[in-house]
Amino acid sequence: MLVIDELPYWMAHSPELPGLLQLLYDRSQTEEGAPGGRVIVCGSAMSVMNELLSGTKALRGRAAIDLRLHPFDLSTTARHWEIGDPAAALRVHAILGGAPGYRNLANVDPPQSAAEVDVWAPATVLDPRQALFSGSEAEYLLREDPKFTGSALHYAIINAVANGATSPSKIGGLLEQQRSSLTRPLEALTSAGHLRYDTDPLWERRPMITVADPVIRFHNLITVAQRDLVETGQSAEAWRRSRPTFVARVLGPHFESCARSWLRARADPALRGHAGLVTSTVVNDRKGQAKHEIDVVALDKRAGRAEIALVGEAKATLLRRSVGDLDRLDRLKALLAEQGHDAGKALLALFSMEGFQPDLVDLARRRGDVLLVDLAAVAGCGDPVVVPGVTGGV
Repeated sequence: MLVIDELPYWMAHSPELPGLLQLLYDRSQTEEGAPGGRVIVCGSAMSVMNELLSGTKALRGRAAIDLRLHPFDLSTTARHWEIGDPAAALRVHAILGGAPGYRNLANVDPPQSAAEVDVWAPATVLDPRQALFSGSEAEYLLREDPKFTGSALHYAIINAVANGATSPSKIGGLLEQQRSSLTRPLEALTSAGHLRYDTDPLWERRPMITVADPVIRFHNLITVAQRDLVETGQSAEAWRRSRPTFVARVLGPHFESCARSWLRARADPALRGHAGLVTSTVVNDRKGQAKHEIDVVALDKRAGRAEIALVGEAKATLLRRSVGDLDRLDRLKALLAEQGHDAGKALLALFSMEGFQPDLVDLARRRGDVLLVDLAAVAGCGDPVVVPGVTGGV
């Protein structure tokens, strides 16, 4: 067996490598008596690895397995870091994501409470002397792809997306650039895996661009904004000042993402019904002249009309969810139906970091069409508080 790690780096100075691998493979298949064996090629530069088996490339049609290793989800990350507290695990996952190698780089023990994160973050990701410093790691992640040129425009685009610009027009507005001039840089950043480009399933022309790696997101939103304090050894003060931004721009979106991941991979499949997609979307309220974001929606899209299995909300608020939150979901479900989507049997789901008011729990159990999921359940440490159809809850 031959294993070649970080193939893209070898190809940077030996571009003939895929051709040589093709020759070895073809000879082993066609020449009598040729030695057999297996070849495994690995690489973290996604734009290069994604092209190895495409089109007319040398290795096209010669791979038995195309295996893509995804980062750990929240539950697996909590176990890997041995963090027993879901609130602490969520914060670590929001900062570093699910790359398992980061734990060995940490110079302090993993935090075991949200309060301990206030000590852990300044000592790791906000300390320029540490291997986990977000500035060094973000730069490494960006430059590990040989197709990333590192131009000022690339960095500016990433910063704009981290700060909430989710479409080419919004990015162009922030950077004072024509939308057409951003096409190639956006394609390069997406191909390299730095940006994620999705399309709203209910609004096919509405793009949703997000920063793919949590470390890069954290660096742009927190470290860059507090650069002077960080570089002068005042990381604790930098973290204190940035906590409101962290909660609103890092923790909140990350909790929404974890809620969707939980519904896709760890929830009872019956909760998704026949839905083939779990995502987020936007619904128009023409009467109220407003647009409402739906954090979690499970649907099956067919010919312009969607069958909605679940409508949910996941907010990183510090208050317990209330009956008013459920009333809002009822309204969003009605708006989806008004726009022609089949939402009559859709379940309503509330995800909470801080739990639920007792009257909401009682109402959810009586209704039978409501799912209440606390942070412990999202983190894989327990079951949902209320499951539809189970009158006594779980």
